[in-house]
Amino acid sequence: MSASPDTVRPDAGQGDPLLAVEDLVVRYDTPQGVVHAVDGVSLTVGRGETLGLVGESGCGKSTLGRAILRLIEPASGRIRLDGEDLSGKSRAALRPIRRKLQMVFQDPFGSLDPRWTVGQLLAEPLHVHGIGRRSERRDRVIDLLARVGLPADAASRHPHEFSGGQRQRIGIARALALSPALVVCDEPVSALDVSVQAQILNLLDDLQRDLGVAFLFISHDLSVVEHIADRVGVMYLGRIVETAPRAVLWRRPLHPYTRALFDAVPRMEPDRPAERRTRAALTGDLPSAFAPPAGCRFHTRCPLAVERCRHEAPSLRAVGDPDHLVACHLAEPPSKTDLA
Repeated sequence: MSASPDTVRPDAGQGDPLLAVEDLVVRYDTPQGVVHAVDGVSLTVGRGETLGLVGESGCGKSTLGRAILRLIEPASGRIRLDGEDLSGKSRAALRPIRRKLQMVFQDPFGSLDPRWTVGQLLAEPLHVHGIGRRSERRDRVIDLLARVGLPADAASRHPHEFSGGQRQRIGIARALALSPALVVCDEPVSALDVSVQAQILNLLDDLQRDLGVAFLFISHDLSVVEHIADRVGVMYLGRIVETAPRAVLWRRPLHPYTRALFDAVPRMEPDRPAERRTRAALTGDLPSAFAPPAGCRFHTRCPLAVERCRHEAPSLRAVGDPDHLVACHLAEPPSKTDLA
């Protein structure tokens, strides 16, 4: 059975997805009008998989992540976690489900209560869900600190006593406290130095290998996503425009927007053959989410746009590889020369 053309799929053979999002819509009513933040996004995340979600600031990727956790209420659409429909559930009904679904936030300091010790921060999810006695929670806190590379005495200290990278380790430990199946990571390394970013990414890799946890990894940095993702979804102005296994996307991006994102990455190897040097650079600003363009939302910035693009919105469709989906009228399968 073929997949829906609007679904970001895991690799074949992974069975039923852990997370399945169908036609999710998020809108904000403001005095200036309605903001179309997420408009009909569908995606899946397999068990133990990392799906990278990339796009410019303002494209809706962080809003999508928060809506999946029901931190923001979607206007419509469905969210299924491990086969259970989360749509329309009350806050009380969601509480036991939240053990399976956690989040690591972008700002490791702003997401930690400065009045609490690290031990209190890590024990609080266990207390809220009634897990273990006090001594068992204390042991769990020490185990979590060890897993993220922090000493046991960190439990008695406050967040301001740690560096940015250490605070993000604390945020990761808190997200793992309830042994979730899926963690949404919202730009978790963007506020960190490059050397610290590498440490945190390696930590996430190790945790995934040891615990089998799945990640929805949101980032604007392609180099970060290349390091950690199994599959990648590219988001533009509230919609998914391309998705593929990481290696496939890096070898041959098909959507003009994805190509522009690759072209925008600074080149550190001036003598390297410039495979993409003939592609036009991305120009102009992201259109307003108050009034998204008709047809293909990228047509106002696309160097390849034709009349059809201005009036007809393209659906995600397989192009060449059944796992390479593109929302572009002009995308074509790779030639034998491209694949050589």
